[in-house]
Amino acid sequence: MDDLDDSRFPFLSGVAAVLVDGDGRVLDGTAAAERLLAMTGDDLRGRALRDLVLAGGPRAVDRTGASWRGRVTVRTGDGEPAELDVRVLRLGDGAPVDRRAAHHVVLAAAAREADRWRQDQAFTRELFLQDRIGLVVLDADLRIIRTNAHLLPYSGMPQDLAGCRLGDFLQAEDADSVDAQLREVLATGRPLVGEELVRTLVDQRSGRMLAISAFRLQGTDGTVIGVTALFNDVTDQYRTRRRLALLHQVTAAAGHSLSVADSARHMADALAVGFADVAAVEIAPAVSTGEEPVPQADGRLLLRRLAVAGDPPEARTGPGGMELGDTVLVDGEGAAEPPDPAHDWEITVPLVARGVLLGRITVRRERWKDPFEEEDRVLMRELAVRVALALDNARRYTREHRAAIGLQRSLLPPAVHSVAAVSTASVYLPTDTVGGVGGDWFDVIPLSSARVALVVGDVTGHGLHASATMGRLRTAVRTLADLELEPDELLVHLDDLVAQLLVEAELVADVDAGLEGVGGAEPPEPIGPARPGRPEPGSFGGTCLYAVYDPVSRICTVASAGHPPPAVAYPDGSVAVLPVAPGPPLGVGGLPFESTPVELPEGSVLALYTDGLIERGDGDIDAGTAELLRRLAAVRSLDVPLREAGQRLVAGLPPTRLHDDVTLLLARTKAVPPADTAVWSVDPDPAAVAKVREDATATLEEWGLTELAFTTELVLSELVTNAIRYAGGPVLVRLIRADTLTCEVSDGSSTQPRMRRARLTDEGGRGLYLVAQLTSRWGSRYTASGKTIWTEQELPE
Repeated sequence: MDDLDDSRFPFLSGVAAVLVDGDGRVLDGTAAAERLLAMTGDDLRGRALRDLVLAGGPRAVDRTGASWRGRVTVRTGDGEPAELDVRVLRLGDGAPVDRRAAHHVVLAAAAREADRWRQDQAFTRELFLQDRIGLVVLDADLRIIRTNAHLLPYSGMPQDLAGCRLGDFLQAEDADSVDAQLREVLATGRPLVGEELVRTLVDQRSGRMLAISAFRLQGTDGTVIGVTALFNDVTDQYRTRRRLALLHQVTAAAGHSLSVADSARHMADALAVGFADVAAVEIAPAVSTGEEPVPQADGRLLLRRLAVAGDPPEARTGPGGMELGDTVLVDGEGAAEPPDPAHDWEITVPLVARGVLLGRITVRRERWKDPFEEEDRVLMRELAVRVALALDNARRYTREHRAAIGLQRSLLPPAVHSVAAVSTASVYLPTDTVGGVGGDWFDVIPLSSARVALVVGDVTGHGLHASATMGRLRTAVRTLADLELEPDELLVHLDDLVAQLLVEAELVADVDAGLEGVGGAEPPEPIGPARPGRPEPGSFGGTCLYAVYDPVSRICTVASAGHPPPAVAYPDGSVAVLPVAPGPPLGVGGLPFESTPVELPEGSVLALYTDGLIERGDGDIDAGTAELLRRLAAVRSLDVPLREAGQRLVAGLPPTRLHDDVTLLLARTKAVPPADTAVWSVDPDPAAVAKVREDATATLEEWGLTELAFTTELVLSELVTNAIRYAGGPVLVRLIRADTLTCEVSDGSSTQPRMRRARLTDEGGRGLYLVAQLTSRWGSRYTASGKTIWTEQELPE
């Protein structure tokens, strides 16, 4: 008997067949039957079926029966039972024939293998009958062999697509894309799992998003016979994912910046990519300035279009055009009056935060695309809630930022200043970070004897708290400067003050923590970028540089508390950084400060600055300092006014990109000519006072200040007499003509003079009172050899 497992019928390789005569004896069998029963052909031929069957099914074949199908257990040649799935087929038409001839053919297979065949058959049948996933079998030329009924039901094609190609019902570019992926599967054998946008010839809009899976079909000999592809419509899931991604993207864009205008632009750009053709964001003008929008008397609110994004241009200028900068009046719910005609290609949602209408967002699609669905409207409403909260936070931040800048600017001196010792100009660029403006400050403090103090400092932190701390430190420096302290000594006292502030801040933080623990609940955090009412411990620290310039000696004495040293441009065009001994930052405590005296020629330009000028965001201070010196040399060579020089030095530093405040103070030094100074040494003898009066009067006449001679004589008489009486010698007198007339009397005593109330019967005690009444200012300062009492008189017009 010919074997049935020929390569032409590989699916029959596991089927055994035997021929049975009319008496139920085996006439012949296939090789598969010999393997299945573990018998040779000689052992198998002539056996009765009843001898092989142990259980199940007939023991003999009824010659009159047409067929039978069932399961039997047989005894194999090795004595082991085997369960078989059997089918008995009658040969011929049933007419009487020789009983020794073949009457039946018995087909058998292992029961387990037969079950698998039936499962495969059922799976294949049901796979093509199911209607949830599109199934298509293509040959090696990618022609459709077979499909199920659910393959692209919206394609407009009949269910029977045998012989067609994908390009027969898909748009060309989509068909080419899918074909390219299927050819890759055919060539490499790697399965395909991915997503593809598919648009049919009858679907001219956005199409459907299909999850495509494909695998190669091969014969038992490895021959590639085609590819099977499964198409699962995931459009709804895809759109849901896109909506969620858009929600996240727009929310992130709204919170990307604390600038209302920047947030509006980022939101419009995000909405105009993949979701709408045009997106417009309209905001009440008050929001951009940090104020709360207030409707007009008729209840309507004016909105200004801050951002428009998307194409095509005609979508902007059509009905209800969307041009940047346009204004529109809306009612309390954000609708225009009269209301825009509602249609499925436009959505407008109001931006309401904490019960206040801030603005609205409008998105629009062209009519040849898919209209907006209800899910899109739900998305826009959810998006509007989040965006409105982000905009309101930006509004609140803007209000605090403007308040901090206003406070800081009110605490700083004029941008341009001129005194006897220097002419100054300043530039202040506040940062635009989340924390708000910083605590940079500068000051120009006139001192006695025509001297001037130049100060620049930087407080740790940002926001209103940093500005308030800056104001406290600036006031402290002015108070300490009035005591005529040396720069290093002044920084010691300022460091002590900062250390005390740090201790107070820590105590306040501990008290607040204890109060928050009462009741077992944490109070709600205020919404906004900063908590100005609760500074962090350590936020009172900072740096400071204090310099005193004397126009008589042209000596500048500088001390630094962790601050960058000043740069100087000399009259000859050279530039350098002053060799200042660096001290610790304020608040460290326990470490000394050191003063460095430097002689500066008249016309030198000092540049005092904060680290925001030289860091430039990359942290390379050396490179920033070198760039500052280069620019300083350039502006010095141009000999431009100080104000213009300051602008040139900070050019290229827009406030929106600053990492820290930038403060720059430029000071051009002046000098008091020797002819405007007179110095006398006075013997410790009361008779010498008359000589002092005579010399002073002669000097004032030479200077053209005869009007001040009488007052000056009285002042010098009183001060020199007191110095001789209480301090002894030697006594030194100096007159300085600058912006004012300064009279100085120096002695070796360290006892400070003070005014006191003299009784009517007292013979003395009225001298300093008279001095105070006759002069515009007076005071005293300690020196290395004792003290100096000084007075100032205004020069006549």
